[in-house]
Amino acid sequence: MKKEEGIYIIGEIGQNHNGSVDLAKLLTEMVARKIDEPLFNYNLKGMDAVKLTKRDLKYELSASQMNKPYTSAHSFGATYGEHREYLELTDEEHFEVYKHAKAHGLDFVETLCAESCLSLLKYFTPDYLKVASRDLTNLPLLNAMAETKIPIILSTGMAGKQELEEGLEVIARHHNNISILHCVSEYPTNPMNVNLNTIKYLQNNFGKYQIGFSDHTIGISTAIAAVAMGARVIEKHITIDRRMKGTDQAGSLGPDGVMRMVRDIRMLEMSMGVEDIFIEDSTQSARLKLERSIAAKRAIGKGEIITEADIHMLSPGDGFKWRDRDQVVGKAAVADIPMDEIIYPTLLA
Repeated sequence: MKKEEGIYIIGEIGQNHNGSVDLAKLLTEMVARKIDEPLFNYNLKGMDAVKLTKRDLKYELSASQMNKPYTSAHSFGATYGEHREYLELTDEEHFEVYKHAKAHGLDFVETLCAESCLSLLKYFTPDYLKVASRDLTNLPLLNAMAETKIPIILSTGMAGKQELEEGLEVIARHHNNISILHCVSEYPTNPMNVNLNTIKYLQNNFGKYQIGFSDHTIGISTAIAAVAMGARVIEKHITIDRRMKGTDQAGSLGPDGVMRMVRDIRMLEMSMGVEDIFIEDSTQSARLKLERSIAAKRAIGKGEIITEADIHMLSPGDGFKWRDRDQVVGKAAVADIPMDEIIYPTLLA
């Protein structure tokens, strides 16, 4: 992605495929949908990319944590390890979703959680590799990912300035094609904890990189605000149904939410304009109808000299403006001018 291009929107499937390739494909199709805005007859671009996460459970958690009973209502296994295994797709299955994304014109982003997950590069090359917040301090993993020369997106959710700088230093040994996403690793994120002004901080201190926002809030307003603040990348969890089983489903965007967020971001892109003030050509008809012109405050007879007490302002706006009143005041009427009618140049001597 380039800074001069539009907002890059990533639909994060994460584990919301619930272990199903077919569901991952369905989510991919939802991401690819174009957005119609009938009022202005716009056909707006949908999301730009879909994202999956690849884990290697041998390098995920300690043995005791993997074997710990997992009794959550969102559990897909008796232990946390069994739960995670149920939700994991194979390299071949990731490739299948990748091909589906490409068939629908989407970029494909992969979050890799272990060096061994680079094995999927035998099947395909993602457009971007994503570093999860928790792995920003996993410098060996960052080095292995950067060695591929594939552009990298990283989230700052569990990082301060030192952690971010150390991670960037490792990646920059290999390339500088890096995007930094402000992120809060709270699911969902309490509005009091979002601190969108971190986007400004990143722009001011890491401006040579693409700056964006990985959004874990409820709804779409925070992502829209992030774009208004200059975020060039937006990542948002998506789901087919927020009521589905799974820890991330309730905090994700469903189909209608995806449509509204993408629509509003695309229309906000068009709305930003230039740093100037001017009269837009499209307002001309409204100006003629609604702006005010000098009008007769009383019936003015032919030959009468018009005074300032004789005039006031009424619509439409196709006559003299108040700043032009010296072209009216002191002039003689060449015809009768009814009360509350616009005084046009043809009515003055």
